[in-house]
Amino acid sequence: MARLRTAVSAVVAFTLLVVAWELAKAVLPEDGVRIGDTRVLPRTDDAAMPHVWTVLARFGEPEVAGAAAQRTVGEAVASGALFTLGLALGGLVIGGVLGAVLALAMARFGLLERALLPWVVLSQTVPLIAIAPLVAGWGGKIAILGQPWQPWTSVMVISSYLAFFPIAVGMLRGLTSPRRADVELFRSLAAGWWTTLLRLRLPASVPHLLPAVRLAAAAAVVGAIVAEISTGTRGGVGRLIIEYAQSATGDPSRMYTAILGAAVLGLVAAAAVGLLDLALRRYRGSVA
Repeated sequence: MARLRTAVSAVVAFTLLVVAWELAKAVLPEDGVRIGDTRVLPRTDDAAMPHVWTVLARFGEPEVAGAAAQRTVGEAVASGALFTLGLALGGLVIGGVLGAVLALAMARFGLLERALLPWVVLSQTVPLIAIAPLVAGWGGKIAILGQPWQPWTSVMVISSYLAFFPIAVGMLRGLTSPRRADVELFRSLAAGWWTTLLRLRLPASVPHLLPAVRLAAAAAVVGAIVAEISTGTRGGVGRLIIEYAQSATGDPSRMYTAILGAAVLGLVAAAAVGLLDLALRRYRGSVA
């Protein structure tokens, strides 16, 4: 029943978004609303805000008119979204492992937490668009087991950079959430640190970890898309956004098909995290 309510809520939210979009086009002036020389509300003409049904109709049209091997815009967006999803999930796994290891180390050694946590937080203040070219440049000089660094590897690394932070912070909070009385009880039973970790701290961290993984999944998708745009990696939905934006003057609705594909991609990543939620359902009610 809870899953059904979630699905219904998602459909209702999408419907309300469509209604708000079309209502804005119907009510607001096509040139937007200005106060003096400042536009406070955006333009609503077809060049800036095409109708929803126009965008949906573009999915069935050929991507390149007159091409020998025809591929529809929908097929191009689906293929790009799957490519980006694979990189985002890879970045989520890498970032999740790094974040979990870092959280375990900081929970084990208080001095390490005081030394590293400020730098972990500070790392997220660096603009992603500035990091992407650096990672791509450094990666071009690296060969792993004799294999050259691939452009998609840079995208996965950048995606993991955004994913590791919420998992590291969320898991650290969860590992330190058990009550002092519970920790003292394990000590009185001569339980070592590893036993306490497996039997007390890890189960107690699940309610904190699951929201962190959801946030990390969304961040991994955003990181993958931005990295594709910044590094020029082909094959993903980020590259499609750039390519379709270049033709937005003549066909603005095509750009929105790629943006809609990126939005659906985020929902798919969140649904994938739901599998982890099901696997850890028995621990969701753990109390700190």
